Amino acid sequence: MLNWANQFNICCFLDSHQYRLPHREVECLAAAGATKYISLPAGAAFSQLQSFLDDTSDWLFGHLAYDLKNETESLASGHPDFIQFPDLFFFIPEVVVLLRENELSVGAFHDHESIAQAIFNNAVPLSNTEKIAEIKSRFSRQEYITTVQQLQKHMVRGDCYEINFCQEFYAEWVAIDPLNIYYALARESPNPFSSYYHINDQYLLCASPERYIKKTGNTLISQPIKGTARRHQHNQTDDEQSKNVLFNSSKDRSENIMIVDLVRNDLSRICQKGSVKVDELFGIYAFPQVYQMISTISGQLPENIPLTDIFKATFPMGSMTGAPKRRVMELIEQYEKTKRGLFSGAVGYITPDGNMDFNVVIRSILYNRLTRYLSFQTGSAITYYSNPVQEYEECILKAEAIKKVLNG
Repeated sequence: MLNWANQFNICCFLDSHQYRLPHREVECLAAAGATKYISLPAGAAFSQLQSFLDDTSDWLFGHLAYDLKNETESLASGHPDFIQFPDLFFFIPEVVVLLRENELSVGAFHDHESIAQAIFNNAVPLSNTEKIAEIKSRFSRQEYITTVQQLQKHMVRGDCYEINFCQEFYAEWVAIDPLNIYYALARESPNPFSSYYHINDQYLLCASPERYIKKTGNTLISQPIKGTARRHQHNQTDDEQSKNVLFNSSKDRSENIMIVDLVRNDLSRICQKGSVKVDELFGIYAFPQVYQMISTISGQLPENIPLTDIFKATFPMGSMTGAPKRRVMELIEQYEKTKRGLFSGAVGYITPDGNMDFNVVIRSILYNRLTRYLSFQTGSAITYYSNPVQEYEECILKAEAIKKVLNG
């Protein structure tokens, strides 16, 4: 399915990897080719997107990049961006393919049989054998620790309560086959909000475990992740202990509940009064390398609310910023060294009847095939009680799966 979609200049492939998580509807969803698209910088992107939405009743696939914060919060960004995804991009696909359990369906206006046959005739590529000679970091270990300590001084002054601080890992002048790398990443780290997405020469290879926002009818849900613990898959006793330590961790619970409160506040800006509630608090979910603490918040929307009002009220997602949101985004700009771009943004789809589902772009490799620049970022939630060394080690843990893939 992905092999077939990848032949198009623009494609988006979303894969849940057979996770049976709440609110899951499809196993795989592919959008290939573009009959029409919109590509915009932050500024008036959401109003132009809404006009685009108003003029179509078709499927839309695309992304929101982190620097749309400059529009929603009147901020600015001065760091370099070496991948160069647009701030906002959506396209109407030529073909939409859905896989539910054992059922493959193709958009009704297409020749089902010929497309299905073409999909089945595309073999999965060989395992990746490429190796990246040198992966660099924008921060040394000591620089990262010192920066966390500086952020904690801001907390003492009352500037913020929690901040998601990230570091970039990168490689220059590398030639990769993005499809092979994605398959290797999916084998190493199959996660429920994975995506393979490219716009011409910009590629996203994503193994995300996190949902940003989902709309079904008038119901809106968000599922932020805060809290991570290493898996021990070859030692059941240690693995269970790691899970229990995460569930009972006062630090992780504190981080999680701060973000839950932030998301509740965001949803309350657009949902009906009194309808926002926490459906699950401190849920512990197992993934290949880590356990994650996930909470679910929902609310009921008023009738006929524009979709872009939802984005403007909730983006960027609280799990990738911190609290209070506007101030921590200023601090992120002050202390990080490169633009996040599509990292900590969202990729997903909007259905013809106005429903939607978007992930959080984390655990991801970004690649520009023209400049041959490869990038991935990891971060952690910093609070006053954080141990800077442990926060650095958490970032390294999150990067392990990607480094393993890139080094064969």
